[in-house]
Amino acid sequence: MKSILALLSLVALPVLAAEPTLYGRYEYIALPEIGGEVLKAKMDTGALTASLSAKDIETFTRDGEEWVRFRLATKDASNKVYEHKVARISKIKTRSEEEDDDKEVVQPTKRPVVDLELCLGNVKRTVEVNLTDRSSFNYPLLIGAKALREFGAAVNPARRFTADKPDC
Repeated sequence: MKSILALLSLVALPVLAAEPTLYGRYEYIALPEIGGEVLKAKMDTGALTASLSAKDIETFTRDGEEWVRFRLATKDASNKVYEHKVARISKIKTRSEEEDDDKEVVQPTKRPVVDLELCLGNVKRTVEVNLTDRSSFNYPLLIGAKALREFGAAVNPARRFTADKPDC
C-alpha cells in the first residue's frame, strides 16, 4: 500500500507544479536591464505581447545586426538612453470598433521587439517586449498573454498588486 501511495504522489507532482500563480490585474514589475526600474504593469490577457512605454525609438545596425536605442517614456524616467538587440519587428493591428466598407484601411504599426528580463514577485523571466509610447496610458508596462505564460501566471481581475514587490 505504501508503494502505491508513493507512486500516486509522484504522479500528482507534475500536476501540482503546473498550477499557475494567481496575480492581480495590476502588479509591480522590475526591469533589471533597464536600471532596475520598477513599474506598475497591467496584466492583460487580451493582448498577445508585452509592451513597454518608450520614446525616441531608433533602430540601427551594429555588427550586421539590428539594434534599437530608446528612452523610457514614464513619469519619473531619467533621460538615459538604452540599447538592445532587436529580436524581431512586430506588426500591430489597431482595433476598429466595426468593420465597415466606408472606413479607411489602417496599415499595421511596426514596433521593435526586444528580449528583456522582467521580475515579478521573486520570479525572473526573459520575455519579448515591444517598444511603443504608452505615456498616454495609466500603466507604462503591459504584460500580454505570451509573457503571462512565461511566468506561469493566471490573472484575477478583481485583485490588484497581489505579488510582493519585485525581489529577483
